[in-house]
Amino acid sequence: MAFFKTLNFISRTPCMAHFHMSAIVNRVQAGRYQVTLKKNRPLTYEMAFKPHDIAHKKSWNSWNTSNIIDGNRSSETAIEDMFIRRFMAGTWHSLFLSEIIVKRQHNLIRIAGIIRLSINPRKMYFLVGYTEELLSYWLQCPVKLELQTSKKTDVIFKYI
Repeated sequence: MAFFKTLNFISRTPCMAHFHMSAIVNRVQAGRYQVTLKKNRPLTYEMAFKPHDIAHKKSWNSWNTSNIIDGNRSSETAIEDMFIRRFMAGTWHSLFLSEIIVKRQHNLIRIAGIIRLSINPRKMYFLVGYTEELLSYWLQCPVKLELQTSKKTDVIFKYI
């Protein structure tokens, strides 16, 4: 009760004319998928977790040691990871069925993901070589792709 008396006192002071409290401020909506009426929206494993559960139940999409305290190049690493994901999404247009995982070990960058089975093997080998060569040249370190093929229905974790 004393807390509300202090609020009334604060709201009457001339410098703070209006003080509002609402429960909507604490509502978390971002990163959650809305349930459909027919429960027919497919979610992958990464999409199935709520944002506050990601650190506890699943792994991160970027693996590097530059984010530790006094780590080198933390901002450059984040920009490079974003560039790698956009380049992969553009080069392998609508072929990725999962998230793109970027793993950094010493001087080597490994990119992992699940791609669609319907791609021609000759086209896939060309895209692998093309991607590895260009990213190695731009990032000035060896890049290795670790891709796995699958059907679209095999990647679905649950329906909501």
